[in-house]
Amino acid sequence: MADGQAADRNRLIQVSGIITDDEKKPVPHVSVISTRLRRGTVSEVTGIYSLISVPGDTVFVSAMGYKRFFFRVPAEIEGRIYKRDFSLVSDTISIEGVNIFPWKTYDEFKRDVIANQPVLSPEERNMYENLAAIQYYIANTASYRISPEAGYRMAMNQHVDRYVTNQQYPSNNLLNPLAWAKFFSGVKNGLLRNQKAELDKRIKTSKPRKRKSGQD
Repeated sequence: MADGQAADRNRLIQVSGIITDDEKKPVPHVSVISTRLRRGTVSEVTGIYSLISVPGDTVFVSAMGYKRFFFRVPAEIEGRIYKRDFSLVSDTISIEGVNIFPWKTYDEFKRDVIANQPVLSPEERNMYENLAAIQYYIANTASYRISPEAGYRMAMNQHVDRYVTNQQYPSNNLLNPLAWAKFFSGVKNGLLRNQKAELDKRIKTSKPRKRKSGQD
C-alpha cells in the first residue's frame, strides 16, 4: 500500500488553465512554476498556461505588476489532467508624473535663475531692441493698428496673392517697382519719421517771437 501511495505521488499530471486579471482580460508572460518538480512555464498571449506537476504539488505564480499567487494540486486527484483557472490581483498604483528640481525653496530657484541670465552679444541686444521698436511702432501707429478690418484686408491680400501666383513662385516685393514707389512715397510723407521729434520741432517753430522793448 505504501508503494502505491508513493507511485501515486509521483504520477505526472498536466495542470492547465487561463490566467486573467481583475477585468477578466488574459494576462500573458506569467511565470508558473512547480515547486516540487522545479519546472516552469510561461503563459501565452491568450493567458493559457500548461504545466507538468504531481498530486499534492504547490504551484507558484508570478508576474510583473501583479501580486504573487499560490495554489495546490489536490493530492487525491484522479486522472492525469487538472484544470485550474485563476485571476491575478494588480500590485501597481498609477500616479501622475513628478518633476524633481534641485532647489529646496522658490527663493533659491529665483536666485539661481537671475544669476544665470545669459550675456547677450551686441548683435543680439540690437536685434531685441529693433524687435521692441517694431512692436511699439505697430501698436502706436494708426495706419498699422491691429483691428478686425486690418486682419480682413491682410487675409484678402494673401488670398489674392495665392490666386495670382498659383503654380508659380511667389512674388518678391523687393523686385516690384510699384512696391518701391509706394515705399518712397511713404518715406516722403513721414513713414519713418520720428513723430515725437517732429512734434517738438513744430512746437518750437510755431512759438511767436517776442517783440523788442521800445517798439510799438
